[in-house]
Amino acid sequence: MSMENTVAVILAAGKGTRMHPFSSNYPKPALPICNKPLLQYQIEMFRELGITEIIIVIGHLGHEIAQTFGNGEALGVKIKYVEQTKLLGIAAAVGQLEPYISSRFFLILGDIFFQAENIEAMLKKMDDLGASTVLAVKTEHDQEAIRRNFTVLFNDDKSVRRVIEKPRYVTTKVKGCGLYLFDLNVFDAIRRTPRTAMRDEYEITDTIQIMVDDGLAVYTDEVVKWDVNLTFPSDVLTCNLFELERRGLNQLIGDKTRIHPDAELHNVVVGNDVLIEHPIKISNSIIFSGTNVTSIHDIEQFIVTPEHQIDCRNFKEK
Repeated sequence: MSMENTVAVILAAGKGTRMHPFSSNYPKPALPICNKPLLQYQIEMFRELGITEIIIVIGHLGHEIAQTFGNGEALGVKIKYVEQTKLLGIAAAVGQLEPYISSRFFLILGDIFFQAENIEAMLKKMDDLGASTVLAVKTEHDQEAIRRNFTVLFNDDKSVRRVIEKPRYVTTKVKGCGLYLFDLNVFDAIRRTPRTAMRDEYEITDTIQIMVDDGLAVYTDEVVKWDVNLTFPSDVLTCNLFELERRGLNQLIGDKTRIHPDAELHNVVVGNDVLIEHPIKISNSIIFSGTNVTSIHDIEQFIVTPEHQIDCRNFKEK
């Protein structure tokens, strides 16, 4: 299947206020997962699909994202950056890209880490069924996770009848996962998307519902097997430990890192240029690059950065 006429859009403009204290130092999509920025996983996923034209929408600390990835040449892609000056919702962010896009495109939220399989199936479904939109979904048994995202209701032919953003009453196990495939009809629908009363934003789910109501074919594909929307600091730890286990590793140690010979590490990701001074036990934790660990006490379920020590043991969503 040719990808010549498919581009990818990554939304990476959000500030991530609930990600404090990371939000002041790190753009959320640049947070490290096993010593690699989250955004790099998404770029590499698209490259492996054969998609090399990538647009990244930047905002908060966007210069750091641009500095990290440049024009994309090092990763074998071409990256264009578009700045979103006002955060007015996903539909508004996509709407401003119309001058740059002349083909179908994937859209992905830059703060989601997931494991997916056979994303090509979304393209095949678009072609085979004449769909205008294909939504990546997963079967989700945690109703709270569905309430934080969106769900869909189906017609008899499995096309989408309704898209429900952050449903209060959950009657299905279908959860939208922040990965979408659109054709150019989406831009017409965005122009007619109203601001929501609740969040005063232009929601992409309202745009999709307009497409459904216009009689355009919208389908889903269950390509996502595991996902976390990085919302709180503890989510960074969750994603790192998941990826560490997926790779079959007990520890991952970065370059130019010095560890006390009697220190014990179990289920730990250690970044580059780290110094662990004392013979302590570190388990189920992440040490960010450039950190000097001076603690004489054992570390369990912590994220340690050059600026902060974040205890994830009793983390509760606020």
